[in-house]
Amino acid sequence: MVNQNQVIGVIPAGGKAARLSPLPFSKELYPIGFRQFQDGPKPMPVCIYLLERMRLAGISKVYIILRSGKWDIPAYLGNGTDLNIHLAYLIMGLPFGAPYTVDQAFPFIQDKIVAFGFPDIIFQPEDAFIQLLAKQRETDADIVLGLFPVDQSKKWDMVKWDRNGRIRKIVIKPVQTKLRYTWIISVWTPVFSNLMHEYLIELQETGEPMRQELFMSDVVQHAIENGLKVEGVLLSDGSCLDIGTPEDLIKALAMSVRE
Repeated sequence: MVNQNQVIGVIPAGGKAARLSPLPFSKELYPIGFRQFQDGPKPMPVCIYLLERMRLAGISKVYIILRSGKWDIPAYLGNGTDLNIHLAYLIMGLPFGAPYTVDQAFPFIQDKIVAFGFPDIIFQPEDAFIQLLAKQRETDADIVLGLFPVDQSKKWDMVKWDRNGRIRKIVIKPVQTKLRYTWIISVWTPVFSNLMHEYLIELQETGEPMRQELFMSDVVQHAIENGLKVEGVLLSDGSCLDIGTPEDLIKALAMSVRE
């Protein structure tokens, strides 16, 4: 039975930040701007943006899945009391991409609604998860994607949908395309959690994970091809910025200074 009243946040934090390497700390803790405390402003790690947006949507329990060695993340975030959120940490298993990292939480989320986001991407609007959860309740979709406008498609996974708003295809980092929207956050039901879990088992049996990295968009596309109901929320006035490259990190730092 699905517990519709409890939404669990899931955040993968298993990456090596190869494009920014070497870093003196985990990329998820890179300070972008400041947040206010009683004794004044303090640096704000980039992952806090995602956690605050989840909390705004009423999500009070979040699993963060770590790569072994990234102990500075739980050392900084602790149990989440500072953010009025309950945090728990899991250690990733297979190092073959974000779906394998996320699937580490399967025993804990298999009967829950899940809210998912990347901890190194800053996005607006702040109420995006509220909109996605409302869409899921309205449509009873298996997956709802938050769709954000982007200029450089080759950096993003681009989304195609039909006139009814149903997602029909995900194109991973195309060199050229007429598509203009990417997805960076999502909400899904146990239907998708179970499909992803079974799909990853099938891939492991074939040895496929050893050959190339698997992306979350690969699994969403697999879900589309297998008939799952995938909807989108078009955030046409929204924005997103991935700090995973030096040039985009510079942009994020410049934006935080202006603010």
